[in-house]
Amino acid sequence: MAKTKELLKDTRKSIVDLHQTGKSESTIGKQLGVKKSTMGAIIRKWKTYKTTDNLPRSGAPRKISSRGVKMIMRTVSKDPRTTRGDLVNDLQRAGTKVTKVTISNTLQRQGIKSRSARRVPLLKPVHVQARLKFAREHMDDTAEDWENVMWSDETKVELFGINSTRRVWRKKNTELHPKNTIPTVKHGGGNIMLWGCFSAKGTGRLIRVKDRMNGAMYREILSQNLLPSVRTLKMKQGWVFQHDNDPKHTARATKEWLRKKHLKVLEWPSQSPDLNPIESPFCSATAPKHHCSREDLHGGMGQNTSYCVCKPGKDL
Repeated sequence: MAKTKELLKDTRKSIVDLHQTGKSESTIGKQLGVKKSTMGAIIRKWKTYKTTDNLPRSGAPRKISSRGVKMIMRTVSKDPRTTRGDLVNDLQRAGTKVTKVTISNTLQRQGIKSRSARRVPLLKPVHVQARLKFAREHMDDTAEDWENVMWSDETKVELFGINSTRRVWRKKNTELHPKNTIPTVKHGGGNIMLWGCFSAKGTGRLIRVKDRMNGAMYREILSQNLLPSVRTLKMKQGWVFQHDNDPKHTARATKEWLRKKHLKVLEWPSQSPDLNPIESPFCSATAPKHHCSREDLHGGMGQNTSYCVCKPGKDL
């Protein structure tokens, strides 16, 4: 049997309007040219739902019962690393056979989507307590207090991004087209080590460390680059220096050097790189550069026996 054409919205409204005036269904049908059974259905819908619009249809029944949904929700809440295959097997043992796509759709209806897990520092109880102590001590610090902090850190820039995942839009069977690939080399293709500093007033010097950094080299970098950066940025008197708890930073000789220079150091909780705002610009600097050479990474930097200096604001 062929599917009949749906009545226009205006026609359905006219049926209701004429019905409300007291006209019979036969009269309305002759006037609008609509079958009596169709009009009856429209009028009943209007009396029940106060609308003549199409209502949501129930569709096919869910493959997973409400009890099954609760079961998989408990599973992923307890262990977010559970795979779709594991959930399929759990339901199959319970007597419900579904596909991985059904699992994904069910979880999405519950507001849960598969996402990449964030990498965060491993925190032991002692680290948690140190971070809590740091937060309580600085809870009442003003924006002006933080503007007077000179932040610093070291980072490594890879010539080719290692273990980087990128998505591309491509047609079928074009996966090996140069535009759709990411070139890789063994051992990452080389890297450079950087030290840098910045504050709310701007960027300080960026240092490329050419040799393995030790305590003596670190103190030389601070002497030759931290203090000039402070002067260039015109930091206020009583400014605070921040660095993490790397052994080179906490060495007795380094602490003595900082004391002799009368530098106030921000006490820093271990395993807390995420608290350092310099991580954000360093993330941009260390993003995979798939079309650059070692010379590109070294560009704009002067020469020195152990390190070289990049002018503030100079692109890598």
